[in-house]
Amino acid sequence: MFLVGDTYTTLLSAADTGGELSLAEAVVPADAGPPPHTHHGESETFVLLDGTLRVTAGDEQFDVEPGGVVYVPKGVRHSFKNTSPGHPARMYFLYVPGGMDGMFQEIGRPGVRGQVGPPLDPADVVAMGEVAEKYGYTLG
Repeated sequence: MFLVGDTYTTLLSAADTGGELSLAEAVVPADAGPPPHTHHGESETFVLLDGTLRVTAGDEQFDVEPGGVVYVPKGVRHSFKNTSPGHPARMYFLYVPGGMDGMFQEIGRPGVRGQVGPPLDPADVVAMGEVAEKYGYTLG
């Protein structure tokens, strides 16, 4: 799915795992990443496959190289940015329990796994705000 300039591919949905977890792959363009947000019902783990990433979680910052892993407990405000000079980053997101994968499907546009999506569409950010309560997160 193309969403906010990124490409998200659900690898394991909450439906696949009885709600225990969701696993998604993301391709994030250079210098891109989401605004700060907080997941209230699930933890999120980032596994970086390609590129470099800066993850901010609470008061901590993590500069992540390929193979690096960052865990963000539920309730911690966080964001990330692709710091790879001029090329996309590719990572896995693991959500425990599952369910965030539904948000990508609900508001994303059909995309192609592994390809960089179209540029950020402000309507995507509006849509994320509109479904925030349903998926248990807050922006900002």
